[in-house]
Amino acid sequence: MRPPFFAAVATLAGATLACSGLTFNVQEVQTGPTQTVTINEPLPAAGQVASITLQMGTGTLNLSAGASGLAEGTVRCNVADWGPVLERSGANLTIRQQTTSSTFAVQGPQVVNDWDLKLGSVPMDLTIQAGAYRGNLDLTGLLLRNLTISDGASQSEVNFREPNPEPMQLLSYRTGASTVTLRGLANANFQEMTFDGGAGDYTLDFGGVLQHPASLRIRTGVSSVRLLAPAGLNVQVTTQGGLASVQTDTGWQTSGSTYSHAGTGPLLSISVEMGVGSLSLLSE
Repeated sequence: MRPPFFAAVATLAGATLACSGLTFNVQEVQTGPTQTVTINEPLPAAGQVASITLQMGTGTLNLSAGASGLAEGTVRCNVADWGPVLERSGANLTIRQQTTSSTFAVQGPQVVNDWDLKLGSVPMDLTIQAGAYRGNLDLTGLLLRNLTISDGASQSEVNFREPNPEPMQLLSYRTGASTVTLRGLANANFQEMTFDGGAGDYTLDFGGVLQHPASLRIRTGVSSVRLLAPAGLNVQVTTQGGLASVQTDTGWQTSGSTYSHAGTGPLLSISVEMGVGSLSLLSE
């Protein structure tokens, strides 16, 4: 499965990875034996809030809770100058790809850059910066106070299957020509969320339990955006920009450029600003 995915995202990388903070050159790279680096970072001192940053270019990232320490897992890579670098200072941990100017193998040997990581049970600010990657981020069980994700031409899924035990001040997601699915967002327990996209296909599922009023600002280009609200979630969506169409199912009421989903709990306020694209408001 890896070669077709990498070949597809290579054609999009140059135009979209600016939003990730990484530079990305489409050219063939030299591969060699696959090396495995083991990650095993201990917990910080009691009472500290951890700051964890993951920086990678092309590859796959599987991330979940369950580490006995701060972070554990493996990084498998067969490109010599892509190997991971660990930087640790107290409660601050950065795991980054060795070269920030990533190259991409459009032909030749198969490229391996697979990150399989688990994070521990400690309050944290988590930042993920990625390029053209495939991400499977199950953040259930993490104690997240802030979450920042930026990527380029990606295929990624983020899950919150249970309520985040920590109040999250800000959830920020910035992406490009990607396919992104965010599930269980009510469980993220955020106060404020921003989502910035390019020409992509984005699904935001607000399943879970909304514990307090929250706001979300969405800004995208030529894209398809789907917002899914479970029964009983109190949501109000306002739209602006050059939307080609807004489609709603029977769970939504329309008044001009305002769309409401009836519920009795805290209000989720969503502002959507899109270029020429489509917005679907759905009920679950």
